[in-house]
Formats: sequence, structure tokens, C-alpha cells
Amino acid sequence: MENRWQALKPDENLSTPLYLQLSRKLADAINAGWWQADEALPSERTFSEELGISRVTARKAMDVLLEQGMIRRRQGSGTFITPRLEQPLSRLTGFTEQLRLRGFVPSSVWLERGVFPPSNEEVIKLGLSPTSMVARLKRQRLADGVVMAIEMSTMPVAYLPDPQAVGTSLYAHLDAAGHSVVRALQHIRAVNASGDVAQLAGIRPGEAMLLITRIGFNADNVAIELTDTYCRNDYYDFVAELKR
Repeated sequence: MENRWQALKPDENLSTPLYLQLSRKLADAINAGWWQADEALPSERTFSEELGISRVTARKAMDVLLEQGMIRRRQGSGTFITPRLEQPLSRLTGFTEQLRLRGFVPSSVWLERGVFPPSNEEVIKLGLSPTSMVARLKRQRLADGVVMAIEMSTMPVAYLPDPQAVGTSLYAHLDAAGHSVVRALQHIRAVNASGDVAQLAGIRPGEAMLLITRIGFNADNVAIELTDTYCRNDYYDFVAELKR
């Protein structure tokens, strides 16, 4: 750890304020994986003693990272690394694959799995008969044990006859069954968390979330998946590459 402290130490001979130097070095260290998602950072007092800076400088550096969403403070517990998922909008990937690509450990907590009559919305968006049945999956999606999103998926039973058979990845299960989702339409909008969703996501009711509604199509251009994902906006970044 001695070498790490040395790497974080600001240079008093530079014109850049010490707190900005420290905030940049800390951001680089976090991105390099010095601390894992939801792991506590050393205290401001520790930074002050180890780096030979004032606690005011340490606090101001932390404030910069707090504004950037890289860390968050828990009353009475300390300062913790915020897990963030940067999801490109140009490529169709499942939640599990995205997390693994970013170095997180994905997991799920199942809240509901079963076969039900379709709702009016499901009938319209999936082009179903009102008398057909659908498989529904509802779960918390976690990264390194931290709840990132609440996901609710619906599929015709013809493509998912046994929702209990789905493991960590719905898309991996569909691939294995020969029902791959090859393209999707996604709509993203800001919503305020309802009481139920807020409780599941570990946030306050009414907090802003990102709602992603995705309709997935198979190789025959048939809509086989309808998914609503309520994402914590402090953990998610959506990135789109634009070209001329």
C-alpha cells in the first residue's frame, strides 16, 4: 500500500490545486480497480495523514468524486465506491454479458417466475392473441452484490415454456434453446420510482430512475421479448457513438 499512497500524493510544485490533483489520482486509482464496487475508501483523516495534506484538501477531493458519481457517502458508515455500468446503445447485449465485460460479478434475485395470461400491453407489443399465455420473469439485477436494476421480462410461452429453467442469463438460455434475440428496439425515459420499485432498488420513493423498455426480435423478425428495466441512475451510464 505504501507505493499506492506515493502514487496518490499531490505535487505542491504544480499550479493545479492539490484537491484537484488528488481527485484525478483517486479517479484513476478507482478506474484501475484499487478498490472494488461498494468497497469503503479510506477516511479523510487517513488520506490527510498518509499524504501529508490537510483534511480540507482531502474532503474537497472527495466532493469532486461525489459530484462525478464515482463515490457515495453513507451516513455513519463512510465513503464507498459506486459501481457503474457503462452500456453502449449500439450493441445488443444482455445484462450479464455487460457486467462480465466490465469486470463485475453479475447475479440475480428472483422475485417472480411463472406463466400468466397476457396484459393488454403485452398483447399489443408482442402481437399475441388475448387467449395465449406468457412467461414472466421479475428480478433484481446485481453487480458485485449491489442492486443495479429491477427487471421485468415477458415472453410468449412458445419461446419460454419453463421460466424456472432460466439461470443467470435469459439471453444465454434463449441462445441455447435456439430462440436468440438478434435485434431490439429500446426506449429510455426518466421516471420517478414508485414505492415498490424504490424498496426493491434500495432508494427513496420518488427518486429519479431510468426506465428502459426493450422489445426483442428473433431471426424471423418476430417480437419474442418485452422487458422493462428500472435502472438506478447513479449506477448507469448510456453511451452512444455518433459518426458523420
